[in-house]
Amino acid sequence: MSAAEALAPAKQAIKQQAFYMKKALDQRHLRTALHHAATMIGELRTSALGPKAYYEVYIDVTTELRHLEEFFEAEHERGRPMVELYELVQHAGNVLPRLYLLLAVGGVFLQSKEAAAKVVLEDLVEHCKGVQQPLRGLFLRNYLLQCTRERLPDTGSDYEGEGGTVSDAIKIVLANFGEMAKLWVRMQHQGPAANKEQREKERAELKVVVGGNLHRLASLEGVTLQVYTAEVVQPLLELIVSCKDGLAQEYLLECVCQVFPVAYHTATLPTLLRFLSWLSAAADESAILSHLITRLCALEPADGETEAGDVFTPVADHVERRCASLRLLPSLALALALARLALEAYEAHTEYLERALSLASTRLESLGVVTEKRAAAVATRSWRCFGSRLAGWQSRAAGRVWC
Repeated sequence: MSAAEALAPAKQAIKQQAFYMKKALDQRHLRTALHHAATMIGELRTSALGPKAYYEVYIDVTTELRHLEEFFEAEHERGRPMVELYELVQHAGNVLPRLYLLLAVGGVFLQSKEAAAKVVLEDLVEHCKGVQQPLRGLFLRNYLLQCTRERLPDTGSDYEGEGGTVSDAIKIVLANFGEMAKLWVRMQHQGPAANKEQREKERAELKVVVGGNLHRLASLEGVTLQVYTAEVVQPLLELIVSCKDGLAQEYLLECVCQVFPVAYHTATLPTLLRFLSWLSAAADESAILSHLITRLCALEPADGETEAGDVFTPVADHVERRCASLRLLPSLALALALARLALEAYEAHTEYLERALSLASTRLESLGVVTEKRAAAVATRSWRCFGSRLAGWQSRAAGRVWC
């Protein structure tokens, strides 16, 4: 059966079981409602659907589960202990339906504050290890993130204090992220070798699901620069490097560059550059570096200062060391990124632009592409798009021959 043929019956079964679930909830027949809910969730146990079709089924199921969550909230308001419901839903026969039901009631359990948030969260994260099939596990953990998004013990939240601290919230999100990254990488080994290209395409479609953890981590109010430096950057980069997968490392590092403030990257730049040296050979380090440098272009001076702190030099040092092992075009792309950083963040430092131009010309010459003089001319023309500012700086750097 094709994915298209399997999708329609699955959506119909969800609609049917959701109808009976809501009917039972209206009559306050909870056990009957849970039976229909478990049957509905059982449609997510399929292996016949690709990521896009599975996502449709997932959305249908989790939308209907919202009615069950509302029922749990109403039961809590009536005075029913949430721990009773938390234990009740664990009687479902199959693992996947049981865990979805556990997460649905777990969100309300957190909201009730009958137990410390960090204790409930740790229990939920641990239970989710029961699903190791990559596609099912990824979406289950995405639902975990969805149910707990606003219920983490973040700084200033209602769950801080007895419920935990922002450090606990960080550990929970990182733990979920680490497990999702493993599942995502494992997808490439599922099925015959002949279908590897298709599996890689499917994996690329799911990257946003994994990256959702990084967005949540970056949105925590308690993740200040000090907390990020002390508690986040090192374990986060360790998890990414431990993936040992080029696609995963490239996307996740670009995501890290994007979701956290530029000031966080400048403060932890040596750590970040060190971890870049440990990436898998399959990862496109030049693309990651280009993304990082582009992000650093948004760097602004600190209060009371006329220019930003020097991040150009350590980045340029790293680029020069790595360029020897890169092909020509990636090398030139990095030199171009450095030139942009020099122009946008360090207008007063003409030597930074000269260094970027020199890197490009030296790289062209070392590969025997052109002579020294011709290499300099090619490098200069590569940046004509920067307009009059570049022309002005070239005239100030008349002591050196660029064209």
